[in-house]
Amino acid sequence: MNAIVPTPQLAVLRRQTDPRLEWLCAHIARNRFLPVPPSELHFIGDGDFRAIGAEFLRHFVRLGGLRPDHRVLEIGCGVGRMALPLTQYLDGAYDGIDIVLDGIRWCAQTITPAYPEFRFHHLDVANGLYNPDGRIAGGAASLPFTAGAYDFVILTSVITHLRTADTERYAAEIARMLKPGGRCFLSLFLADTTARAGIARGTARPAFQEAPGGAAAVELLADPAHPNAAIAYDEAFLLGRFAANGLHPARPIAYGHWSGQREAENFQDLLVLEKRTGR
Repeated sequence: MNAIVPTPQLAVLRRQTDPRLEWLCAHIARNRFLPVPPSELHFIGDGDFRAIGAEFLRHFVRLGGLRPDHRVLEIGCGVGRMALPLTQYLDGAYDGIDIVLDGIRWCAQTITPAYPEFRFHHLDVANGLYNPDGRIAGGAASLPFTAGAYDFVILTSVITHLRTADTERYAAEIARMLKPGGRCFLSLFLADTTARAGIARGTARPAFQEAPGGAAAVELLADPAHPNAAIAYDEAFLLGRFAANGLHPARPIAYGHWSGQREAENFQDLLVLEKRTGR
C-alpha cells in the first residue's frame, strides 16, 4: 500500500474532526515506543509504518464510525500496522487474521503480551502473491469466528489482491460475522467511469488493464502474469456482490487519487459497508 499523499482538502477535513482524535493520531504517529516489525517482514508495502496506521485509525473513526467499545475483526492484519494504533483506541476485543504465518507470529509475540485482548490467527489460504502453497482455496475459506460476533470488520488493501471467487467468499463471511448494523471498512480500487478514464489515459497507478478470459467487465489487473499483484473491481459489480449478502454502503465512497483523475487525501478508495438488519 502506498503512503497517503496530503492535499489542500486534508487540512479542512481535519479541522472538522474531533480534536481528541487528532491528538491521539498525532501521538501514535510519533510514538517511538510502539514497535515496528523488522524490514524483512515489511511485505505489506512501504511508507511510514506508524504514520500510515495512525492515518487509517482516523479513517476508521471519522468515516467508518468505529467506537472504542466495538469488537473488531481485521482480515489481512499483516504485521499489525492497523492493530498497533487500535491498541491505543479500543476498549473492546480485537481479532486479526492473515494468511502469512510470519506476520501472525510477530504480532502474537510482540502485541498480544502487552495487549491480551488483541489476538492473532493464521489461516492457510492460498494466494498467488502472499501464500502460493496455502492448503485452503480462497473460494472455500471459512473464518474461525462466531456468527454475529463483531461490530466492525477491517480489510485494508485485501480485496486488491483477491480474485472474484475469493472476494465473493469473503463477502459472505463478513456478512456472517457482523452484527446487524455492524460495519465493514475496506480500502480498495473501484473502477467507476472516472477511474476507467484514468486507466485509459495512462494516469492510473497501478496501470491496470482489462483481465483476460472474459473477466474484463468485473476485474482489471495490473499484471496479468501475476494476477494477485493488484486488482481493481468494477464498482457496480462489487457493490452488487456485497449487497447480495446484505452489505450496503453506509456513506458515500471516499474515492482515492490512484486513478490520476481525482484530488483526494487517500490513495485507494475507501468504502464503508453496513449490514442491514435481518441479514
